Amino acid sequence: MDIIQALEWRYATKKFDSEAIIPEVTIEQLKQAFNLTATSYGLQPVKMLLIRNKTTLSELVPLSMNQSQVGQASHLCVFCVDMSIDEAYIRDYFERIKSIRQTPDAVLSSFRDSIISSFDKKSEEDLFNWGVKQAYLALGNMLTVCATQGVDACPMEGFDPQQYDRFFNLKDKGLRSALIMPIGYRAEDDMFRTMKKVRKPLNESVIEFK
Repeated sequence: MDIIQALEWRYATKKFDSEAIIPEVTIEQLKQAFNLTATSYGLQPVKMLLIRNKTTLSELVPLSMNQSQVGQASHLCVFCVDMSIDEAYIRDYFERIKSIRQTPDAVLSSFRDSIISSFDKKSEEDLFNWGVKQAYLALGNMLTVCATQGVDACPMEGFDPQQYDRFFNLKDKGLRSALIMPIGYRAEDDMFRTMKKVRKPLNESVIEFK
């Protein structure tokens, strides 16, 4: 499929084939795609939990507003905000830039210091709210990449973040859950698989200035 065909093909899958498991080679591609997601400043403040254990997935269904896709899916992606974006984190990022690109510190120092100063002023909730926006970027990217690989997905806000955080002991890892997305392969009897996509005409959603 080309990219437009893939996006026409994808939909928010309502029922997964619980016996169909995503091949490991495809999972590796999805992990790489997640890691290549664009983020503000390039700081990568989002981590993705990737759960495949069926017992664990079943246990998460009640924490996910009883949405059955979570238990049926091949894997579940949990997008988490890294709450440890501090001066040390930012300095480590710039050291990585210097190492990979061989960029002199004199070129980077002003930008690095301005980012450190900006984040020093953020409260914990400011940091989380900023991180959630980055989580949506990651989820959107993953939806598209999944479609290009013929993998079905269902983006979800409908879950209890506090219960997820406790279930995975995320606080001790410096993380807070933000979004979830079960992935796998659509069931043959998912009634939504044959429904036509409903979108506005292109000229109503795109405004071109010439």
